[in-house]
Amino acid sequence: MKKLVVFDFDSTLMDGETIDFLASSLGFEKEVAAITHEAMEGRLDFFNSLQRRVKLLQGLKKSKMDEICTSLPLIVGAKEAVAGLKNRGYTVVCFSGGFRNATKPACDKLGIDADFANTLYDENGILTGEVGGEMMFGSSKGDMLVRLQSLLGITEEYTIAIGDGANDLSMFAHAKTKVAFCAKPILKEASTHFIDTKDLRLLLDIVDSI
Repeated sequence: MKKLVVFDFDSTLMDGETIDFLASSLGFEKEVAAITHEAMEGRLDFFNSLQRRVKLLQGLKKSKMDEICTSLPLIVGAKEAVAGLKNRGYTVVCFSGGFRNATKPACDKLGIDADFANTLYDENGILTGEVGGEMMFGSSKGDMLVRLQSLLGITEEYTIAIGDGANDLSMFAHAKTKVAFCAKPILKEASTHFIDTKDLRLLLDIVDSI
């Protein structure tokens, strides 16, 4: 039987928010972190919050962005969790409302099968403050999950979704097993399982119990 696990990236596979790390290099960490917090709590529309935050990155050198994105800290147990899931026959995918500059190197390290995220635009190696891609809206993860299930021939019954914030709600809607990881209350309320310790190895205990 085909089985699928979909991870969020920021604060789920990676310890922190990519955009906060990028904004810190420009001195806008507090401003961006405040908007991120409101969006993950579900109090701000994700699309508008993403545009507002990315605008603050205008002027950042792409080379600096790539340097930051390739050295982001992974959550404790991420490597073991992904390896354990693949050993149990799961296809493992990452959906991120953040940026592929960060998800691709991390997912390559972890052995994740595919990653879907957004792209920060640049001109002549300088970020323009604009963004586009596959994960721009609050509904994007759910829409992509349905498409992926159809493509792979995997049902909702054999799908696990794991995340931490409000923009993960849409993918929870299409997964039988919904795991809230050190999550905001709005997502925890929608979960079937939760992990409150920052250690992804605990996910394997949940997987073995279902």
